[in-house]
Amino acid sequence: MALDNFFNFIFGPVLALGNPWNIIVISFILTLIVNLAMKFFTNQHVMKSLKEETEFFKQEMKKFKKDPQKLIEIQKKSMETSMKYLRHSLPATLVTLLPLLFIFGWLRTAFPPEQILLNLPFGISFGWLGSYILFSIIFNIALRKILNIH
Repeated sequence: MALDNFFNFIFGPVLALGNPWNIIVISFILTLIVNLAMKFFTNQHVMKSLKEETEFFKQEMKKFKKDPQKLIEIQKKSMETSMKYLRHSLPATLVTLLPLLFIFGWLRTAFPPEQILLNLPFGISFGWLGSYILFSIIFNIALRKILNIH
């Protein structure tokens, strides 16, 4: 497959690093790309204000949890804000979705499913997908702080 050859060429040096470093580097690269897309394809000022609105509504819901009528009003406003946030983040998601799907298809062939890439204490072990998810969560938290993404 042409894409396999392309991804082997691009990520070949990373695969040569050995386990688990190869999946750590791949996780970092893909997470960085997704976060940069989020930063540059969204209006960060709008995203920040919508996030602050959502936090405000959460606090209001805690205050009025004994008043069902007021709680419903606040939940309705909160849902509207969440939908606005989703609409603003959608372009970045669409830009990164298709390339990520192709890369994940290649990763599935690059790493055998039974291969253990990461062994943690207490008998916990991960294959390529579990390792990718674990490291991408860690990198996502760090990169969002560093890049000031809302």
